[in-house]
Amino acid sequence: AAGPRGRLPPLLLVALAACAARASEITFELPDNAKQCFYEEIAQGTKCTLEFQVITGGHYDVDCRLEDPDGIVLYKEMKKQYDSFTFTASRNGTYKFCFSNEFSTFTHKTVYFDFQVGEDPPLFPSENRVTALTQMESACVSIHEALKSVIDYQTHFRLREAQGRSRAEDLNTRVAYWSIGEAIILLVVSIGQVFLLKSFFSDKRTTTTRVGS
Repeated sequence: AAGPRGRLPPLLLVALAACAARASEITFELPDNAKQCFYEEIAQGTKCTLEFQVITGGHYDVDCRLEDPDGIVLYKEMKKQYDSFTFTASRNGTYKFCFSNEFSTFTHKTVYFDFQVGEDPPLFPSENRVTALTQMESACVSIHEALKSVIDYQTHFRLREAQGRSRAEDLNTRVAYWSIGEAIILLVVSIGQVFLLKSFFSDKRTTTTRVGS
């Protein structure tokens, strides 16, 4: 049997498992008429997932394109607000995925994406084991899965909150401009009515001509 040092603590196992799978989670600004590409080195047979969402800007849409090392298009969508795509790498090499806002002339976008490469290994590998998971190990696995779900929910809720705040600020700006425009129109109409009514009640000057006898 292994001594006290032959077994890693459960918390350390959780940390090591979290570092095993690579994940890129980025929020970036995408200007109008611009295109931004990212590159990832992936081994053959690795399962990957690309998930993205437009947080702010315009109609909250963006073009997305994913290519393998040979330039073959694996995924292509135009003017999408959000989407998720899962694939398995067919060969070793550098995979490229790009976000494009070239169709937009005036508005820039804020885009979030999460690119996961590989799957999380089990906390307690089955090899070299002769017994089932202990109650503490099973609890660690359950807690780990629950924490992953909580992190995913928190990320989506933060994105929704940011998108909702952006929509509210945009609506508030439009309402403010509309109110200012209405106030200016009302002021101009009121001044015009005052001058119009004044012209109705003003005395007209008449000229008389005397003819001498």
